Amino acid sequence: MKELNLQLKDTEWPLEYIDHDRKIVRAIVFDDQENYYFVRAKRDDDFGKATLIETSGGGVEAGEDLETALKRELKEELGAEVEIMHKIGIVSDYYNLIHRHNINNYYLCKITSFGEKHLTKDEIEDFHLSTLRLSYRDTEKEYQKCAETKIGKLIADRELPVLRRAKVLLGENYA
Repeated sequence: MKELNLQLKDTEWPLEYIDHDRKIVRAIVFDDQENYYFVRAKRDDDFGKATLIETSGGGVEAGEDLETALKRELKEELGAEVEIMHKIGIVSDYYNLIHRHNINNYYLCKITSFGEKHLTKDEIEDFHLSTLRLSYRDTEKEYQKCAETKIGKLIADRELPVLRRAKVLLGENYA
């Protein structure tokens, strides 16, 4: 199956200029019991007050390859060791409010074990990150509910097509 390649625009905030790109790794993470794992973020910042669902992941550090960055991020945010099953694709999107272009590299990952999380101070104090374990159906509902905010809509527009592609890759057991 061909990798997903989406180019999205920010329709929630006006475009003034974009001054930086951010290379990001993200994953649709699943287990043997047909559960999906995400992070819940509660934010109150420039983007407004919002409670969100988002795939686990984050920025790729200098000198780091994508798969190493992905495994590091999933360990930090979910406490999960994973097997990388498949690259789903790339979603290019923008956060006009902070003048950023995001290059999101998405993977499908199976959990092999859980351990301790290693969240940053900002992830704990500013975003109040926690882990969500959901069925596919509940995940779709959660994205749709969170899309009622501007930042939630941007995230849902980016992540729902990736979630749907993951469902196809996994087959009907994970629907």
